[in-house]
Amino acid sequence: MRDDIKINERAKAISNQLIEKLEQIYDPEIEVDIYNLGFIYEIQLDEQNHCDITVTFTGIGCECIESVPIEIEAALLQIPVIKSVEVHIVWSPAWKITRISRFARISLGINPG
Repeated sequence: MRDDIKINERAKAISNQLIEKLEQIYDPEIEVDIYNLGFIYEIQLDEQNHCDITVTFTGIGCECIESVPIEIEAALLQIPVIKSVEVHIVWSPAWKITRISRFARISLGINPG
């Protein structure tokens, strides 16, 4: 799991499954997945197996604001332990290009730094 994602111990135990599902959800404008774009800020899984996930987008005008939360919920519900999902969209802290992973930078032709 990325170091810049806040995650509790219950979610950390299934982090490989979470990453696998989040890497399948793409920003349709950028054509890179939301995990490697750095849109995921926090993942919490409680004792009732309810998953709260906090995400952001490149900006308020991003066309994926409507579709991506629905895709996140559907994808995470495919993980057997997760029984319910709530997606929280936040604008603070604002997303910055520095959140893009090295993998995504190479895919986009940006200096991987």
